[in-house]
Amino acid sequence: MRKCWPLLPVAATLLAGAAAVAPARAASQHPYRLVDPGTFGGPQSFLNLPAVPLTPDGALLGSADTATRDVDYPKCNPFMVGFPDRYLVHAFAWHGGRLRDLGALPGNNSSAVFEVNGSGVGAGMSETAITDPHTGWPADHAVMFKGGKVTDLGTLPGGYESQANDINDHGQVSGFASNGIHDKYSFFHVFGGPGPCGPSGWGTQARSFVWRNGVMRDIGTLGGPDAVSTTQSATGQIAGQSWTSSTPNPATGIPTLDPFLWANGHMRDLGTLGGTIGFANWLNNRGEVVGVSDLAGDQTAHPFLWANGHMRDLGTLGGDYGFANWVSDQSVVVGGAQAADQNFHGFLWRNGKMHDLPPVAGAPWAFASSVDDHGQVVGIEANAHGKELFAMLWSGGHGYNLNTLIAPSKLHLTTADYINDRGEIVGHGVLPNGHQRAFLLIRNPSVPLPPPAASRPARDLPAARLPHPGPACGTVQWKPLVVPTGRCAPWFPHGNGLLSSWVAQTVRATDKVGLTG
Repeated sequence: MRKCWPLLPVAATLLAGAAAVAPARAASQHPYRLVDPGTFGGPQSFLNLPAVPLTPDGALLGSADTATRDVDYPKCNPFMVGFPDRYLVHAFAWHGGRLRDLGALPGNNSSAVFEVNGSGVGAGMSETAITDPHTGWPADHAVMFKGGKVTDLGTLPGGYESQANDINDHGQVSGFASNGIHDKYSFFHVFGGPGPCGPSGWGTQARSFVWRNGVMRDIGTLGGPDAVSTTQSATGQIAGQSWTSSTPNPATGIPTLDPFLWANGHMRDLGTLGGTIGFANWLNNRGEVVGVSDLAGDQTAHPFLWANGHMRDLGTLGGDYGFANWVSDQSVVVGGAQAADQNFHGFLWRNGKMHDLPPVAGAPWAFASSVDDHGQVVGIEANAHGKELFAMLWSGGHGYNLNTLIAPSKLHLTTADYINDRGEIVGHGVLPNGHQRAFLLIRNPSVPLPPPAASRPARDLPAARLPHPGPACGTVQWKPLVVPTGRCAPWFPHGNGLLSSWVAQTVRATDKVGLTG
């Protein structure tokens, strides 16, 4: 995939809440072995997205509850977990049965790690002892995890918030930060969610940065006040989205938002498919960008692939809406699109053709999140309100509910967010008590995938606690389509950071944003 990383070299300590792995005999009878990495004594664990949460060595990256109470509760930084958590969470790296606490900045603070480079250096964020005067929540700073230490990378001048999402093998870190300048169209105010942990409270400019050799630098905008990065490639290119001005459009009530590609000090406007809103959701190592863009008139939105200076409309499966979530280094694109019956299906686009990845586990909607170099796709099935129900795999022309490919488990797998070229899958699920856990599925090559009809029927989904969904989340309304935000809001994740999933893209701008609790 994009980067090759060894396991983060932090002093290994076997901690409370060791990983739960299915018994060897039971696991050997199924195509996948389930690993629940456990926690640091608290009830839940989370993924930090968008990112590649699994290293080539098989190290799983995420955040987990500790046994320590958060003294700021019920106040919370929305980019840390996404809901008021009574416990501190710490960044972790799990490998070979050991869960490693990567630490946080000094004090009663939570942390998260997004990615690790080839030198074993991680990039993420940590809360600080400072309260952001603009938001009232605990401020977080971009941090680096290196050699068992957590280094504060600071913020942009005048700001209180920053978050590092990526680090490449050259040590270049990318992310976004506040700068303290009041902004009527602050990106997270416009697109963030309501509630006690909604990022709509962010009322200042949000700017993308690069950090290298101890210096954080604002990479600018496309002409408007805000630019927010989504991801960075191994070569140091950065994709994201930026306002092009501060003037609202009559059709949407907000300024024009275009995807961008930054490289070698220059931010390039990728344009749109004719509308005034576009998002960049992923970037590969060839400099190709995928996402979603409104068409002319801002009444419909389609997935796009930007390559070689041209934005291509990938179309839909017969409906009006679609979005792309991922592009591989082989230019294979996956995402979700409406079919003729107006239900969403996953899709795989390759060599100019869109292939339907329909729901097969009984839900009406399906969305694809990631694809490996062998053409295996992972994603979710959801109900018609966007609630995540089943983690899915599409392989060899067939769809599989991943709950039927593992030994019986108390953990119900609700989303599959990433798959690597070894067929290892990362996602999250819920326990019977509603607590959520990050998981890793390890492929058992001695057991082939069964014929679809032979897969075990899925049991009912337990009721998940926040943020799937709850009063801290609400809904985001882009008329006429209303989608409950199962991950709390567009650009506000399950887990942490920005969200490159279908939730952010099934909503669209045909009218001014409205938020309801």
